[in-house]
Amino acid sequence: MKNVVLFLALFLFVFSSAAAYNPKNKVVNELSLAERLSKHKTNTSFVRIDSAVISRFFKLYPNIKKHKSDLTALYKKRKYNSIWFDDQGIIEFANLLYSKVNQLEDDGLPSRFAYKDKVDLIFDEKPSANITFTETELLLSSMYIFYAKKVYKGISTEKIREIGWFMPTKNLSYSGLLQSLLADPQLLDKNEQQLFGQYYKLRAVLKKYRQIEQNGSWKLIVSDALIREYKPGDSSKTIGQIRHRLATTGDLERNSQSNLYEEELMNGILNFKRRNGYKLDHSITSSHIARMNIPIENYIKAIMVNMERCRWIAPELTKAQEYIIINIPSFKLIYKRDGKTELESNVFVGGTMNETVIFSSAISHLVFSPYWNIPTSIVESEIKTALERDKNYLVAHDMEWNKNRLRQKPGPKNPLGKVKFIFPSASDIYLHDSPVKNLFESEYRAYSHGCINVNKAQELSYLILQNHPEWPADRIKKAMDSGKETTCVLKKKIPVHIGYFTTWVNDSDEISFFIDIYQRDERLAELLFSDDAK
Repeated sequence: MKNVVLFLALFLFVFSSAAAYNPKNKVVNELSLAERLSKHKTNTSFVRIDSAVISRFFKLYPNIKKHKSDLTALYKKRKYNSIWFDDQGIIEFANLLYSKVNQLEDDGLPSRFAYKDKVDLIFDEKPSANITFTETELLLSSMYIFYAKKVYKGISTEKIREIGWFMPTKNLSYSGLLQSLLADPQLLDKNEQQLFGQYYKLRAVLKKYRQIEQNGSWKLIVSDALIREYKPGDSSKTIGQIRHRLATTGDLERNSQSNLYEEELMNGILNFKRRNGYKLDHSITSSHIARMNIPIENYIKAIMVNMERCRWIAPELTKAQEYIIINIPSFKLIYKRDGKTELESNVFVGGTMNETVIFSSAISHLVFSPYWNIPTSIVESEIKTALERDKNYLVAHDMEWNKNRLRQKPGPKNPLGKVKFIFPSASDIYLHDSPVKNLFESEYRAYSHGCINVNKAQELSYLILQNHPEWPADRIKKAMDSGKETTCVLKKKIPVHIGYFTTWVNDSDEISFFIDIYQRDERLAELLFSDDAK
């Protein structure tokens, strides 16, 4: 009898073990998710995670295998404990994350989690019997890694470098980010510790422009081909269409539906031109109308592309007490101190054959009445030809040889003007003054050989040296006018960031769209919207 009992016990054990094991659908032996959740309580011991379990999981889900190393590191950091279950079942944060993943379009991301259909089953009112606790756990963690990479990190550093972006990119800790999100789930909506503040400004405008697209108010402006320019006082149906567009974009507070070009429309035109980098006058030319007629989907695409650029920037870059940022497409320099804009200046940047490099550095010293050490490339491509035509070219242009290098002496002919700002640069790029001030009023200002010419360079010098009592204003002016090169070493280096944003939202929440002078948006869009990115 005793042997019979033992036999029956052994038979039941083997039968129950076999019934629990389903290699096609389960990562480890465990009760199904549906069976366990039906009891409303969860014993997290049923969630079994180790490196072997993770490896088996990615064999079942190969399309997300690229997340394996990050997911393994995440669990190793958390000592292989469950993230997504407590004694009540799946934690509420999982539902919030699931909702955000389903709304990635709001973040300018045309992406879809590879196993979204499986994750949908987890959050279905009747959970699938084919998904185990461990599968659920690892699917949710994979979805988290996917979401964090897309929203907080962006495309890979290698691809960023390939497209010529050398500003420092941020390091993202998936474990640290998760810890902060679990502690404060509201950070899913806005997390300026992880994302550059401009990102959220662009996200808000993206929502606005998509709404404009949906309601069909972005209508084509039809102009008379014989009319090259509209001026105040003109009357035309085209004027009424322009008024409608400016009211749609917020450049006008209201649409009076008038076809007359009067004072209210003049102010709207000035707003439009200010936002888009045009000279501030009241004329409306065919080029302005052509700009207005760019399809709204192009503007939406530009916003999405620039949101991606924001993902690469470490927010702490703009937390410095003072810093300088130059945006190449807007031809603008901004000097910030204590969070306030102290100076804004027009700049020249490199032309298409001499593109200004996108990178970050720190200004270490200023040079007043600087020599211009002429790059060898310019000597070879320009000056040698000039010398062949005119043997007195060097004397006429205040140039001289110095240690086998050609340089131009300080003075009114020197293209560096009265001051230059030096920072480490592999490309020998720096900021400097310019004696040719009238060109700064041009709408297109990509004229330089790569360096950045600053219209208000002299004013910037005074501001930077405000906290250097040994450099009072009269000493600075004297050094600028002396004709003798003088160096001023800063007590504290000033960060300088040279970036590339074809859209930008200012402090008044107005968006600007700038010409993509180096044709970089399309290349980035290809990377962002490709099948690999999804």
